[in-house]
Amino acid sequence: MNRSTLLALSLLAAAAQALASAYPETPVKPVRDRYHGVTVTDPYRWMEDMASPQFQAWLKAQSEFTAAGLKTLPGRQALRERLGQLADAGVITGGYTPSAGQVLYLKREPGQNQRRLWLRQGVDGVERQLLDPLAVPGMPGKHSIDFYSPSPDGKRVALGLSAGGSENSTLVVMDVASGELLPERIAHAGLNQYGVSWLADGSGFFYNRHPADERYNKSAVYFHRLGSTEADRLVFGWGAPKSKWQIADLPYVYVSKQSKWALAEVLHGDAVDRSYYAAPLEAVLKDGAAAPWKRVIGPKDRVTRAALDGDRLVALSQAKDPRRELLAYPVAGGAPQTLLPASSQVLLEFDKGEGELLVRGLDAGVSRLTRVPLKEGAQPERLLLPFDGTVREMAALDGGEWLVRLEGWTQPAQTLVLKPGSMPRAVNLQPPSGLDVTGISAERVMVKSHDGVEVPLSIISPKGAMVARPTILTGYGAYGIVMEPGFRASRLAWAEQGGRFAVCHVRGGGELGEAWHQGAHIVNKQNTVSDFIACAQYLIDKGYTSPQLLAGTGGSAGGITIGGAINQAPQLFAAAQAAVGVSDMLRMELTPNGAPNIAEFGTVKNPQHFKAMYALSPYHRVKDGQAYPAVIVTTGANDPRVDAWMPSKFAARLQAATAKNANAKPVWLRVDYEAGHGMGSSISSQLDEQADVWSFFLWQFGHPAYQPAK
Repeated sequence: MNRSTLLALSLLAAAAQALASAYPETPVKPVRDRYHGVTVTDPYRWMEDMASPQFQAWLKAQSEFTAAGLKTLPGRQALRERLGQLADAGVITGGYTPSAGQVLYLKREPGQNQRRLWLRQGVDGVERQLLDPLAVPGMPGKHSIDFYSPSPDGKRVALGLSAGGSENSTLVVMDVASGELLPERIAHAGLNQYGVSWLADGSGFFYNRHPADERYNKSAVYFHRLGSTEADRLVFGWGAPKSKWQIADLPYVYVSKQSKWALAEVLHGDAVDRSYYAAPLEAVLKDGAAAPWKRVIGPKDRVTRAALDGDRLVALSQAKDPRRELLAYPVAGGAPQTLLPASSQVLLEFDKGEGELLVRGLDAGVSRLTRVPLKEGAQPERLLLPFDGTVREMAALDGGEWLVRLEGWTQPAQTLVLKPGSMPRAVNLQPPSGLDVTGISAERVMVKSHDGVEVPLSIISPKGAMVARPTILTGYGAYGIVMEPGFRASRLAWAEQGGRFAVCHVRGGGELGEAWHQGAHIVNKQNTVSDFIACAQYLIDKGYTSPQLLAGTGGSAGGITIGGAINQAPQLFAAAQAAVGVSDMLRMELTPNGAPNIAEFGTVKNPQHFKAMYALSPYHRVKDGQAYPAVIVTTGANDPRVDAWMPSKFAARLQAATAKNANAKPVWLRVDYEAGHGMGSSISSQLDEQADVWSFFLWQFGHPAYQPAK
């Protein structure tokens, strides 16, 4: 875009603000709390009663107000159609789970609104559909598949099914040969994100269940005997006799046909370090929770992942190095043995195969795979990949082979079979993409933050002249989660609008190991926001974009990131999206998902934590009269992770803060009544939101095709 075009777009964007009209009326009912000598006023506490008719009426009015505004943006329908075309450009698969020579996986074909469960005989064999979650026999309504775990003999598969993006799973069991559901119906099984663990003979499985009046807390592991009408037996976790559990402790039990032990894993809320216990499997099946469980690994060992290997546990530990090392802990006790020492790579995860492990590391933002033989004296070796990208999945096959799914910023996903000493072999489990990606490129730069720390920034752009373009900058920064290179077909639609897409790898994530996570943890959380602001400033200073053409986004815990950025540096952004975002940091711990998050964000009960949380909390830091960018706040009415009242309060506070400014930009609250936090949302729901948000951005950028008629 040349200077005259940018000037014209800027003028169009300024004129477009006249569209914003009076918002639906929002009652103000101040509630005052006292924290460590500080009085905090909350004008919209009444929204936290989400079942109240007043809140539901207000939410509906806001939703209708936003929907009416979006309908006035002329280019929105064409963009939605283009996003649908890209979504339907090919088959998408994932979730590969081998079992007994078969591979289970999820597949979405063009035109389908949800992923379906499929089974293939081997990676190259005949496939057949097992389940359409929108038409589950004997279960009325539309569902999504939250998890699935095949039995070791491949004859059964346990599935979690939920409705409306709620993640409130009912656990069912399918007979693979007939496709029929067995009588099992186990409610409140939504925490089995890793699936269930079957006995070697397929006669039963261990699973996690939470109480009916809880959502994330006070859960325990039970054993279910297939076909039994007796109550499932408690084996580990909340409610077990002679045990002390925190309400946020999240337990799982795993078994392996190569070990006589049962392994119990405990996630301490959202803390990265976990605990592991072992007990003889025979005793667990006989005595349940009374079995002699022994802790092998505790929080001091700083282990993020462990698995059974005979009479020992193989584990990733960050006790000595934040980039982690691979160790083996004897179940009987004693010093651990080093299997793979720490290096320049950040070790992220591993999977266990026949006598070996496949370890995935992160090296300068891309995946590296290392095969680690478990035989004494054998040496690790690196497995080759056809390009630098992200290994999204890896699963052990028979015969020492590995199935992986690889993708990059500009490389669509492909499935490969890897074997030591051989070149990667492509398989059509993920059919090749027919999309033309030759017009986009990706680069990674390092940006100096406020304190001199260099922050990685990934930039995906249309090829061509270096000019300021419409740009979406996103960031997350929590739980040590890594924002890795990944292909999204929808980005092609943004590139067709002339746009760039950028990812700021802020502190709080795990891109550079646990030290990167701790660099923005609780009292240091401001670094997440400061890093994001630094990346925005870099994009402007280097000519990638301008403040008139830059939108910032953040979702879930990234709501703190984008909320902090627009509070502290609103002048850098023309628009922003806070998606299902954490915005009220002082009240988060009182929500159903609050207790687990104390490990990540802190608690108001701690004076130092409160000081840091209050200084950053997006809802509390909104400033009356400040010139904010245009903001679209999005939420799902069924969100189980960030209650819908939290984005609602943030939107209401922004509306009130800007209402008296004649030149204020719009603040819209978009509500999806058929969705939750995003997991399990239908394809049409996802595309509708993307079209709405991007149209909102392009309107604010002054794009001629998105300006409402006068």
